[in-house]
Amino acid sequence: MIRRDDFPALHREIDGQVISYLDNAATTLKPRSVIQAITEYYETNGANIHRGKHRLSEEASDAYEASRVTIARHIGAAANELVLLRNTSEALNLVASGLGLDPDAYIVGCMDAHHSQLLPWRRAGRLELTRVDAHGRLDRDHFRALLRGRPKVVALTYCSNVTGVVHPVEELIAEVRSACDATIVVDAAQYLPHQRVNVRELDVDFLAFSMHKMLGPTGVGCLYGRSGPLAALRPLAVGGGMVDWVDLDGSVDRRIPFKFETGTPAIASVIGSAAAIRYLEAVEGPARHQHDRELCAALVGGALTRPGLSLIGPPEESDRIALVTLSLDQNLPTGEVARMLSDSYGLMVRSGHLCAQPLVTELAGGESLRVSAYSYNEVAEIERFYQALDELLTWIGPVAAGAR
Repeated sequence: MIRRDDFPALHREIDGQVISYLDNAATTLKPRSVIQAITEYYETNGANIHRGKHRLSEEASDAYEASRVTIARHIGAAANELVLLRNTSEALNLVASGLGLDPDAYIVGCMDAHHSQLLPWRRAGRLELTRVDAHGRLDRDHFRALLRGRPKVVALTYCSNVTGVVHPVEELIAEVRSACDATIVVDAAQYLPHQRVNVRELDVDFLAFSMHKMLGPTGVGCLYGRSGPLAALRPLAVGGGMVDWVDLDGSVDRRIPFKFETGTPAIASVIGSAAAIRYLEAVEGPARHQHDRELCAALVGGALTRPGLSLIGPPEESDRIALVTLSLDQNLPTGEVARMLSDSYGLMVRSGHLCAQPLVTELAGGESLRVSAYSYNEVAEIERFYQALDELLTWIGPVAAGAR
């Protein structure tokens, strides 16, 4: 099990009150082992990679590439199939721009996609979105109907950052493979922090995720690509570090994955990301997953038993992560509610359109409040959140009504 004492930020107090961090879908907190790995690089080395032949540069390069191996192995990939970038957004933009699609190329996406899995494909071609039902689950009949148009790309979301729904991606991929020869691109940024994925078994062409959502540092996004499709991509950016040779007439790109990694990378953050993977693998097991199910039950149950709240997502606890998005009745300002939960109760939650505005608008009609737990959270924190929200709504609701 994950130990709360491993996370220094969980000991922080605001006005004498220990915080409860419940914004884990945005980013997770970092354990000491990750912080120490980053600090050790800066204290004992600090050199650039893949540039010099001196001792520090070679040590840094070795540590960086060993970290790539660690991350790749976690998802069942080869090291040369893992591109290290800044975030999931950059990874998905690399694929969308690098495939060289015609402007009218037909692309199938999902209504519940994060903007990072929506906007790059809208720019790349003609995007059609698979509908969702009232609880945010994909309309499988509509998905099959869209596949009959033989898309060039199918962009799937493994887990929604709004509803918490985990889609049956294995089944969806099988349907794509039987219907057409589309390139399959999966956004796993919300799913991988909770459950491991084996890309070989998944039979996916590209899969993107961010380390900062799984206990790692910010500034590291990962793109897995099967070696053939990956090698065929056009680099998103060019410059130092991604070429083997440059002369006045042209240049020669390096092999994969290096031809996509331009300039000095986030060396310390990549090393810290490997430490995060080692931490996650050490705590992996039935106890952690049972705890996550208990967190999910507390979140869903608390939302369903309270007046003044609407749950955006399914009322069931199965096939979802420990995340709920709430619509507040009476059009209460969710941003102000989130601020008061933070400043008065030490509860950190998210408000707004959650970088998935089409879905939030469709299901909630406006801005919403999201509460997302991780394995270092406790059921008592979720109960405290709902108690605090009850207290706020008893007085802010009448005030808001009077203002109208």
